[in-house]
Amino acid sequence: MGDKSSNPYDMDGSSFDADRYLQKLLKECSLKQIMDTEATIVRQTQTLHSDMQTLVYENYNKFISATDTIRKMKTDFKSMETEMNLLMANMNSITEFSERITDTLQETRSQLTRLSGKHQLLKKLQFLSSLPAKLKTLIEEENYQQAVQEYSHAQKVLQQYGQQPSFQGIQEDCIKILDELKERLKGEFRQTGKSAQSLTEIGELLLQLGERPSSLAKEMLECASKRLHEQIVVLQDQTDRDMIEFIDLGIEGFLKDLTLVISSYSDMFLTKHLEQEADDFEQTARIDLNAFVNRNVDEYLALVQDRVELEIGHGDSQIILRGLDRLHRRMTAMRTLCRAVDMSKSGIDIIVNAAQQLCQTHMRSLKDHFADSLSSVRLALASSANTAPAGTAATSSSSQSGAAGGQGSASGHTTTPLRELISNLYISTIEKVKGLMQDLLIFLQPEWSFNLKGDPKGVQCIEGIRENLLVAFLRHFCTTVNGYGTVSSTAPPTLLLVLSKVCLEMDRAGVHALTSLVDELYNLDAERSGTLVHESELCTEMRDSAQLLLDSYVRLQGLHLSQMLRKSVETRDWLNCLEPRSVRAVMKRVVEEISAIEAVLGELYDSSVTQHGGSRTTASSDSSRKTHFSIAASKQSQFRSTWSTYTPQSQLDSSFVSNMQRLFSEKIEIFAPVEFSKVSIITGIIKICLKTLLECVRLRTFSRYGLQQIQVDAHYLQMNLWRFVSDENLIHVLLDEILGSAVLRCLEPILMEPNAVEIICERN
Repeated sequence: MGDKSSNPYDMDGSSFDADRYLQKLLKECSLKQIMDTEATIVRQTQTLHSDMQTLVYENYNKFISATDTIRKMKTDFKSMETEMNLLMANMNSITEFSERITDTLQETRSQLTRLSGKHQLLKKLQFLSSLPAKLKTLIEEENYQQAVQEYSHAQKVLQQYGQQPSFQGIQEDCIKILDELKERLKGEFRQTGKSAQSLTEIGELLLQLGERPSSLAKEMLECASKRLHEQIVVLQDQTDRDMIEFIDLGIEGFLKDLTLVISSYSDMFLTKHLEQEADDFEQTARIDLNAFVNRNVDEYLALVQDRVELEIGHGDSQIILRGLDRLHRRMTAMRTLCRAVDMSKSGIDIIVNAAQQLCQTHMRSLKDHFADSLSSVRLALASSANTAPAGTAATSSSSQSGAAGGQGSASGHTTTPLRELISNLYISTIEKVKGLMQDLLIFLQPEWSFNLKGDPKGVQCIEGIRENLLVAFLRHFCTTVNGYGTVSSTAPPTLLLVLSKVCLEMDRAGVHALTSLVDELYNLDAERSGTLVHESELCTEMRDSAQLLLDSYVRLQGLHLSQMLRKSVETRDWLNCLEPRSVRAVMKRVVEEISAIEAVLGELYDSSVTQHGGSRTTASSDSSRKTHFSIAASKQSQFRSTWSTYTPQSQLDSSFVSNMQRLFSEKIEIFAPVEFSKVSIITGIIKICLKTLLECVRLRTFSRYGLQQIQVDAHYLQMNLWRFVSDENLIHVLLDEILGSAVLRCLEPILMEPNAVEIICERN
């Protein structure tokens, strides 16, 4: 501090040197900095001037007021000095008179003592004569209890000697005063804001003063209801307290007053035999009390229920249950006061509702968690598809993303392992459900005074936890994933594959693990129960969902590839084709996509399992590549002889023969449900593709070279697709139909030599 005050460059210090400060600025600062410093100093100076003026203006009135106050004090002190002098003179006079009285009474002291004793005796005898005045004084002082006691002490004497003229007036005055007291007590009895203890005290006084018990009993319950309602209003504003503090306030306020009212009412009207009332008074009073208790307890419990609903899901469940346990204990203890009202039953209802409310909260949490998990899976699939290396099927399909309907890569090839995504989604869902089911066990802890297992509503609540949380979530799981398998869904195909596999895992182990855990934790027997959903029913729903998703996956992948084939047929001029020299690019693309799909499916399904449950028959390369077109070769002479001499009648005959052969061949179900195996899935996709190509070919007209291009493409497909299916004849039949349809719709149906076709396909 000393260093700062002695600094010559500190403008706030006492040693400030303006010239040295200016020289320092000129040496060290640029022109702009000097100008900025000047502006700053000017601004600060103006601010200081403004502040000083403000201080002067603010304190000006204070200075004037202080001056006036000092002037008034001088005037007041002068008057006080005069009064003090007068007081001293009076004190001297009083002292002088006191000394004179003492000297005068010194001789008669013994006589005064004797007279005082007589005065005390007369005072005792005059108790009754002073009773009205004393009662008035006590009433004015609001000492009602003492006033009633004083009258009760003198009541027997007044009743005995009240007919005597000397006591008759006293008795009339006392009765009049007590009537006024009774009216005042009734007025206070009806006032709002009185505590239950005050109402009880006033009621006792009114009964002692002869008030009719029947009217007083009803009025007491009405006034107590108002007071208890005020307690409810106070509790409604205690939103900043936790559940335990809230329950404690209710116990110390509402329930304490209610207990006091019940006990006082019972003592005043139920346990005593009141001769001035009818014989059925006790029964009527008890009915009124029960109705009063029920009404107020229901109002309080409704408030507690509302508070529980606010706390459940947001606060600590342990704290909430501790508060409810205290409430249940207190209400159970109050059951002895009013036997007609089952207090503990009402407490159980709140706890059951709290369990149901927490169950609903956990259900929302499970749904949100599952939705977040699905979003994470979709994001991982999208990120993996976007980061796939160039040259993969995913990259090659980017040019057709518009045709895919915004569903990403047709093959669904990703760099993220699908098994990892499936495992994460499955495990996170299972663990989340287990954790929440464990959390609900807090309601069954033995430390609580309530026992849900010993109450019918509690048993229903425990069963409801299983049904409304576990079973409801598993069905929500199925409903949610089924939504991705609808026709209108825009989910990527790989997501359908992942969800289908997760459903299979749930069917295989997940459903059993969860239901077994819940049945064990809550001691339930779902096998023998007629109301609980059986595990097998849930497994069936999971498997149905898996089948739906897998069928949707096959449909989406088949439609994606079919769209490429359809566009390739519709956009080509088949009447002006050149002689084929290579396989069309779309056929290569289809084979690449199917290969990519097989790679994805290979991560999830065992390739040895076929549609019929056996191992796929391995066909030799030669047979697979030549069987189909050996048939075509054997028919080549027929085609050449038949279609080279084209006439309408010959076309009709060949079409008739082809249709006859189709009638006796085995029907191929294109959209039949697939099995959970790689071969079955790919077979379903290939059937959709070839069926689409067949229908597109039927709608076009071909030239000679257009027919030969279809022949080359069909042979290329036969060479490459046989290894993906379990039965090669399926591909042969479909490709035969495609080539046959092209022949029927060709203007010059001449096929290419089989050897030339094989050379072109092998070269590609």
